[in-house]
Amino acid sequence: MKVFIVGATGRVATELIKDLVAKGHQITAAARKPENVVLKDDPLVTTVKLDIHASVEELATLIGKQDVIYFTAGSRGKDLLQTDAFGAVKTMQAAEQNGIKRYIMLSSMHALEPEFWHEGALAKIMDYNIAKFFADNYLIHNTSLDYTILQPAVLVEEPGTGKITVGKEIGKQNPIADVALTLAELLEHDNTRGKVILMSSGTTPIAQALASI
Repeated sequence: MKVFIVGATGRVATELIKDLVAKGHQITAAARKPENVVLKDDPLVTTVKLDIHASVEELATLIGKQDVIYFTAGSRGKDLLQTDAFGAVKTMQAAEQNGIKRYIMLSSMHALEPEFWHEGALAKIMDYNIAKFFADNYLIHNTSLDYTILQPAVLVEEPGTGKITVGKEIGKQNPIADVALTLAELLEHDNTRGKVILMSSGTTPIAQALASI
């Protein structure tokens, strides 16, 4: 499968690339600094320089013909409107312009539920969740894309377990490796199309958890 990753040098994307290569997918890794892409010398990985501030037309040309787009870019609070919100929207518009149907969004826990934003760790990233709120809503209501929106709990740099929980009764955190592997596994579960998936660490193997959705 031909996969385009927006924001390919981020923590999650770095692990995602490894997982997708292991599954044999052909990857175009797009980043502001493509020289920092992991596995950039692998024959399955092509790197391209991405300016998320570019026009929809420029992004569509860069993206080209793909089977799926992953949006994993994030400004870490430095460019929320143009990257996390409108940057995402422009890649959706580019996907539709290019006839790409499958679009997978890495989002944030409860990004579509403002009533949770004052609780715990979410209170510290409220502006980020506001940006994701608009991006996620645009994807759902203003496109015809076959989307999946993955909303993980707080990302932690701990070893992955390969086991998660999905749904409303979730925990507080996710190892980055488990989030990445879940993103990769979405390609093998058509039942996740058109779904918003909340996830955290758990006790169910990733493939089994996704199959249950």
